[in-house]
Amino acid sequence: MSRHGLPVMLRTDGPDRWRIEPTGAMRVPGIVFATEALLPDLAADQALAQVANVATLPGIVEASYAMPDVHWGYGFPIGGVAATDVAAGGVVSPGGVGFDISCGVRLLVSPVQADDLTGRLDGLMDELDRRIPTGLGAGGVWHLGGHDELSALLTGGSPYAVAHGFGVDSDVDRCEDRGVLAGADAAAVGERARARGYGQVGSLGSGNHFLEVQVVSEVIDADAARAFGMHEGQVCVMIHCGSRGLGHQICSDHVRVMFGAMGRLGITVPDPQLACAPVDSPEGRAYLGAMTAAANFGRANRQVLTAAVRDGFDAVLGTRRLDLLYDVSHNLAKLERHDVAGSRRLLCVHRKGATRALPPGHPDLPDDFSETGQPVLVPGSMGTASYVLAGCQPGGAFFSACHGSGRAMSRHQAARQVRGGALRAQLEAEGIAVRAASARGLAEEAPYAYKDVDEVVATCERTALARRVVRLRPLGVLKG
Repeated sequence: MSRHGLPVMLRTDGPDRWRIEPTGAMRVPGIVFATEALLPDLAADQALAQVANVATLPGIVEASYAMPDVHWGYGFPIGGVAATDVAAGGVVSPGGVGFDISCGVRLLVSPVQADDLTGRLDGLMDELDRRIPTGLGAGGVWHLGGHDELSALLTGGSPYAVAHGFGVDSDVDRCEDRGVLAGADAAAVGERARARGYGQVGSLGSGNHFLEVQVVSEVIDADAARAFGMHEGQVCVMIHCGSRGLGHQICSDHVRVMFGAMGRLGITVPDPQLACAPVDSPEGRAYLGAMTAAANFGRANRQVLTAAVRDGFDAVLGTRRLDLLYDVSHNLAKLERHDVAGSRRLLCVHRKGATRALPPGHPDLPDDFSETGQPVLVPGSMGTASYVLAGCQPGGAFFSACHGSGRAMSRHQAARQVRGGALRAQLEAEGIAVRAASARGLAEEAPYAYKDVDEVVATCERTALARRVVRLRPLGVLKG
């Protein structure tokens, strides 16, 4: 854990909003959206010091923001949002994206009702467990043929996977950026990163990644739920994963390059984990090209898993009709135009553990969501609720919202408090079918290791970051 950082003095800045005044090298304030109960412990969690550190980045505008699920991360806090002005020498920092580039969530909605799973849930979870690779290392659904095919996937994203039989054309319409980011530079992806990616397309990975069979337990916004094709009692599938070892290696490689270049570039930061370079520099352009390639890998990964889920539902329930509601990343840096201080500017918007949340009428929305705003997918901790939110006006933090419930304790602390077998028994006693290869990994993801997701999403709603649409309850969980 990095202990580099500026001293933090918080003051209230409105309901569920806190302010860190600029001190020292800070160029902008820090703004934290949270109730008092959701604030990280200043003595035990460095997240708020990281909010202040991020405020020192060259070219940063408005504020260094933190979502209600904020907690300590690498360089940036997880739940951090920061935008830099490209024309003013604004930087891009790999720490503002994280190691799991394009980690994100997609939600599939089905015609199946919860009652239809009576007596068949265990069979469905066994089938999904058999079809979907989990854990560390290689073992994906789609084994790529070699260098050229991987390069094509890195530039083609979800549409490339669909064109090779892993999905249907309508899936692409319901993805952020239609499933592919322009500007990917496969040549900027090193050989070690490539080697880690070949065998991992269509795999969950480990840690907090999961596949969850869920039921809509409550409709909060009936009009938006209707537009999303969702109703009470409906079975859905949530997939949470990213770019696996390929993205992790890209982050490692480019942090090292940027750290070595900062002296020549005249950049100093309070924490070496904030290594950065101007967006418009060779180092910045190389990172953005490689990061975008990893983003396309992550989106294709979730697309291939979607095909495997449909196969599993067909084998057990006789239906392949799981429609994609939306797919959105929560670990990305994107070049976006926003109004800042009365002028339209090109910004590099870092969202690390934060989800883009476009409001109604935004031109980047699919037509289906023009009136509702963008679906914002918020997984809770294992065994607790998840939510679908929607972007709303006026929005905030460059149209961003939370990405989950947010850790309240480390994996090591969680594993010390419960054994995986006991936790599995507890969850199954609550009617949740659990499939997990590792008892230790299960314990690390215990529900009490996370913040209260109900309070996190309610805070987003009260601060006009996003509004609640439906609440989802888990029926079955597949973990790495």
